[in-house]
Amino acid sequence: MNSHTTTSKPDDEFRDRLATIDESGKRRWVYARKPSGSLTTARNIVGFVLIAFFFVAPFIRIQGQPLLLLNFLERKFVIIGVQFWPQDFHLFFLAMISLIVFIIVFTVTYGRLFCGWACPQTIFMELIFRRMEYWIEGSPAAQRKLSEQEWNFEKILKKGIKHLLFFSISFLIGNYFLMYIIGTEAWKHLVTDNPAQHLGGLTAMIIFSLIFYFIFAWFREQVCSIVCPYGRLQGVLLDTNSIVISYDYKRGECRGHLAKNEDRAAAEKGDCIDCMACVHVCPTGIDIRNGTQLECINCACCIDVCNETMHRIGLKPGLIRYASEKSIATGAPLRFKTRTIAYSVVLAILLAAFSYFLLSRNEIEATVLRAPGMLYQDMGNGKISNLYNIKLVNKTHQDIPVSMKLIAPAGEINLIGNQLTVAKESIGETVFFVILDKKLLSKEKLDVVIGIYSGGKEIDRTKATFVGPNMN
Repeated sequence: MNSHTTTSKPDDEFRDRLATIDESGKRRWVYARKPSGSLTTARNIVGFVLIAFFFVAPFIRIQGQPLLLLNFLERKFVIIGVQFWPQDFHLFFLAMISLIVFIIVFTVTYGRLFCGWACPQTIFMELIFRRMEYWIEGSPAAQRKLSEQEWNFEKILKKGIKHLLFFSISFLIGNYFLMYIIGTEAWKHLVTDNPAQHLGGLTAMIIFSLIFYFIFAWFREQVCSIVCPYGRLQGVLLDTNSIVISYDYKRGECRGHLAKNEDRAAAEKGDCIDCMACVHVCPTGIDIRNGTQLECINCACCIDVCNETMHRIGLKPGLIRYASEKSIATGAPLRFKTRTIAYSVVLAILLAAFSYFLLSRNEIEATVLRAPGMLYQDMGNGKISNLYNIKLVNKTHQDIPVSMKLIAPAGEINLIGNQLTVAKESIGETVFFVILDKKLLSKEKLDVVIGIYSGGKEIDRTKATFVGPNMN
């Protein structure tokens, strides 16, 4: 992080504590000004699109499957309509590794851009809860005055309405998060049935709501500074080439207030007029002029307000902008680094491997095991048999009739019962005999290969061990 000299006061104190903590260790409440500008408009558009997606996505179906379902309780995971089973753990592992590499590549290149533009915490806080606060309590100055005044009718009314709405919205958000875990059908049953029959689900719903209410009504930016590990990864992942929100100290220093008709160059002043607008608009309460900091979420509010100030006083915009530390210090153009290219290549390989395994995975996955406690049966006529259990996982959205055929060695399969049909998104089980000629059992170990067929097409094959009188 950089620290730059100011004409007003030293700014080294930011290194000693969070911007929202005062000298005594007490919480310093952030009353952020309402931002405006081109970047804020673009960020709002992105945020409202993501909010709309959040509220619509639970009801989107792809071939009967939800768009996204993370049911940890029943170990059912659906991503973009594709259901992942425990047998697909290798795919889940590849997906998680790819996500981690993506986070590294993205952060190394663009810093904490995700936090300011796409993080649910930031989007809900800035586009819903803080806007509601402006609407009920007024400007930041009015909010501060209301908080500091004695409790009276006005304060009770405004604070009561605000927190009632905050909890109501938190309850709505909590319900939607629950949909992503248990699914919309289970959620509808939960909210329409007798609550006494679903105390566990009701408790989870209330806990979710209280957590969101606590975060947006009180904890707020502390989530980004204290709880979220992503911000702390900046110290490891960022370097002088990472694109972050940067203050051009070469152009801005030495900062000083604007005097009427002054020649700032003759007065040895930089373009920064020390108006503090970038500090007052920051949702995490930092002074970006101190350099990259843990609390900065790259929301670009300071860029917009600084550009507005520069335009108003007739100076060039971009005193605060998206840039790398190296480009600010040397004026060098932004370039992709070797490390970023290497990470990107690794990410491309992982994504290619994930896509290959996802597209080539079997519709039916079979597991065959010899029946426990059983050896073999002499069938007469020079033939012996082994009894097997088979478990078939149907990963598709339709029922699949299956049959089995012994691929190697030559022999036959005798299925006990009728032909098996595995219901969609479920597991089917049955038992069967493999019958072989004794002449084949000259070795200590004999592997049999079993093919699984549907509609005359082989959809999976598996191996099992066959035992006979000549084996140990």
